[in-house]
Amino acid sequence: MSRSSTLLAAAIGAVLAIGTIAAPAPAAAEPQARGSDRDSRRASQQPKAEERYPNATREAPAGKASRKMGRKLEQMNELYSNDDLAGARAVADEILADPAANDYEKAYSAQFAAQAAYEADEIQAAIDYMGQAVELDALDNNSHFNAMLNLAQMQSAAEQNEAALATYERYFAESGSTEPQDLVMMGQTLYLLERHAEAAQAIQRAIDASAEPNPQWQSLLMQVYVESGDTAGALRMAEQVAAARPDDRRAQLNLAVVYHQADMPEKAIEVLERLRAGGQLETANEYNQLYATYLGMEGQERKAAEVISEGLERGVLTPDRNTYIALAQAYYFSDQPGPAIEAYRKAAPLDEDGETYLNLAKVLYQEDRPAEAAEAAQKALDKGVARPDQARDIINASR
Repeated sequence: MSRSSTLLAAAIGAVLAIGTIAAPAPAAAEPQARGSDRDSRRASQQPKAEERYPNATREAPAGKASRKMGRKLEQMNELYSNDDLAGARAVADEILADPAANDYEKAYSAQFAAQAAYEADEIQAAIDYMGQAVELDALDNNSHFNAMLNLAQMQSAAEQNEAALATYERYFAESGSTEPQDLVMMGQTLYLLERHAEAAQAIQRAIDASAEPNPQWQSLLMQVYVESGDTAGALRMAEQVAAARPDDRRAQLNLAVVYHQADMPEKAIEVLERLRAGGQLETANEYNQLYATYLGMEGQERKAAEVISEGLERGVLTPDRNTYIALAQAYYFSDQPGPAIEAYRKAAPLDEDGETYLNLAKVLYQEDRPAEAAEAAQKALDKGVARPDQARDIINASR
């Protein structure tokens, strides 16, 4: 991975993460005894749960909990409500194994068991339980499709991305969902499978369907474009995100990286210098990106030296061999031999061999400092160089 790609990945971070799966809804068990007319009227006035999947192709089954299983379901609910997830799971397992339990009761219980297993970090067990809840096909549409969505998320968390994608595809085909968040989750799975064109399409649909798109979705779409080699798409999205979030450091860093990858170094520098002026370059990678961009441009070595020096003074850049060599080269190619020599002097002892001492000797010799040049050339020979004849020539010429 290139340095710029690494910076982009670090700036974007984890766009989406699996969270706690949605808790099951309370079971609707049959009443244990007939209530009064007033109780009946009160029950009839309870608001009906909003149908979240009006476009579903599935006709919801009319399953419900039986009086026989009512006590166990209530016990499971109570244990779950009191955060005794292991106890709730144990009761759920009893119901799942009971031949007298109907499919609704088993599907409902499997959701509880999945939640308990997930909380215990037993992801595969949670997947198996939630898969049961889906395949029993006995819950109302809201619960059934929610279980399917949870299943896909858990499969993604377990890096079972092919299975997760199949679940998402089934979910969209049967639920008729157009929820942006659902589309983004499927887009992320497609991205992890490196199906970039389909991932971009799903995420773009989510963004288009949102009045105020989540900036993380836009960042994910930009990353998809970057990794698919669609520089134009990545640039378009990076500019949109940066324009909408001018004070967001990460958005601006992403824009700089994409400009660099689009071979637009001047624009990358403009963004990075704006961040530097505001004291918002915070990591060695960010300083490296700026000074490396300067070094890659003709006539900008003096600015590169300025950036490296500032990074060292702030303690952001590590005073190691690579940093001092970059500083020495920046000074040397901007006609500042004195500072270049000092930077080489700091880098040479940190080098594993004598190559940096040899470069120091060459600069000293060019600057008509023969005694120092010979001393540096001898140190180069002592540490070992690929071309010892060059070091000996400097020593002989300096006598």
